[in-house]
Amino acid sequence: MPTQCIPVIGILGGGQLGRMTAMAALRMGLQVRFLVPEPTGSAESLGETMVGDWQDPAVLRHFASGCTVVTVESEWAPADLLEPVLPKDTALWPKAETIKWIRDKGTQKRVLAKAGLPLPDFACCTTLEEALAAAERLGYPVVLKRYRGSYDGYGNFTAHTPEALANGWARLAQADGLLVEAWVPFVRELAVLVARSPSGQEVLYPVVYTEQREHRCYLVQAPADVPDAVATEAQRLARAAVEAIGGVGIMAVELFELSDGRLLINELAPRPHNTGHYTIEGCYTSQFENHVRAILDWPLGSPELREPVAVMVNILGQRRSDQLDLSGLPEALRIPGVFIHLYGKTAVRPGRKMGHVTATGRDANEVRHRAETAASLIATRL
Repeated sequence: MPTQCIPVIGILGGGQLGRMTAMAALRMGLQVRFLVPEPTGSAESLGETMVGDWQDPAVLRHFASGCTVVTVESEWAPADLLEPVLPKDTALWPKAETIKWIRDKGTQKRVLAKAGLPLPDFACCTTLEEALAAAERLGYPVVLKRYRGSYDGYGNFTAHTPEALANGWARLAQADGLLVEAWVPFVRELAVLVARSPSGQEVLYPVVYTEQREHRCYLVQAPADVPDAVATEAQRLARAAVEAIGGVGIMAVELFELSDGRLLINELAPRPHNTGHYTIEGCYTSQFENHVRAILDWPLGSPELREPVAVMVNILGQRRSDQLDLSGLPEALRIPGVFIHLYGKTAVRPGRKMGHVTATGRDANEVRHRAETAASLIATRL
């Protein structure tokens, strides 16, 4: 194959999601190019890395020149600035409009509500007075969410009283206000990955159970231990949500399961997602490989599990440090049947995702124990 025929995947961003997407692309013999506003340590060794002002149209145009397709590592990447200067022979997936809809939590809710999808009750409030009135209508407690820039528990606040709401508003509200959402008494949090190509190919991954600790994803188990009817409905809603926002590539749909079996959509992500890291070893085709296949409009791979159960546990930083202590890694590697992924980050912060561990097998409790044990051996030193 002539060099010029090898597809070049451009990635806006260079953290762990870009890193794992690049690794999937490189395994298929593709080329990868990154654009990052500053060095990250996660992806630099995996392809050509451009460091520059990604708000600058000239920088974006130069980056995209020669790329077959450009994709984003997160919804905060400036796809909306890239699209107007995109070279004629370069594609952008997902489209800037899709990313724009998801980037703003208020817009995301409105788009999904317009499509008739089940959501927690919410109100987009521009003033504190509106937020207080909305909370009275919805009933306390309510969850306050910053429209833009909130993730992993950052930018969210649960208010149980009007006084707490006023404090949360002062901390979180942006110029256009914030989102006020009814607190949902869920029994489980679930998630579904959908891979979708420009030509309409589509595959759905198993419904997974996600466990949060301190507003951050701690563990993912595939498949979720839910009735078949709940799993079928979760996949139906995920497919409908991705269609509503015109998603292309891998898309993650997070859901709340209520005590009566009903499901509500929580949030969407237009990219590879933490709830899909288990797919690297757990499925025949990982979320990262299917993302690359989808944005190239290549045939999608099987999302089926290789073994009956897969469990992923995040490795989170425990303290603030500029030095990475991996002294627990050898002991973790002695545990059979675990797969350890470290993201190449050197700066450690409490709660920062430094890596993850996946284990697979037949018994869910035993698989979880192996994954948690290996992750804790590393995390306790960070």
